[in-house]
Amino acid sequence: MSAQSWPTELRLGKDRRTLVVAFDDGAQFELTAEMLRVMSPSAEVQGHSESERKTVGGKRNVSIIKVDTVGNYAVRIGFDDMHDSGIYSWAFLREMGENAEEKFASYLTDLSAKGLDRDKLGVR
Repeated sequence: MSAQSWPTELRLGKDRRTLVVAFDDGAQFELTAEMLRVMSPSAEVQGHSESERKTVGGKRNVSIIKVDTVGNYAVRIGFDDMHDSGIYSWAFLREMGENAEEKFASYLTDLSAKGLDRDKLGVR
């Protein structure tokens, strides 16, 4: 995210399964609740090192139940599976939006490699 780029809109979709993030440079991204949940920046998902990172399955139908600001730099997103410990910085949301296709493809590869899927609960 450039020094001049700043979020101008956060809008939760009516179905609560998408979060639209718009920036003052005109960039806008529609991020799915599933992607936000399985790639949560929380220690619960990311661990404290790459070797501790977890692949979370069974979140295809997860919904966002709340979005709360954290200072002026991030939001905390609460999901209907009660996960709410991730703090999503503006830079993190921007990077997710810019690389969503690649990140989600990598997630699907990880799921498959670990014998998990998008519909059945599981963590490895």
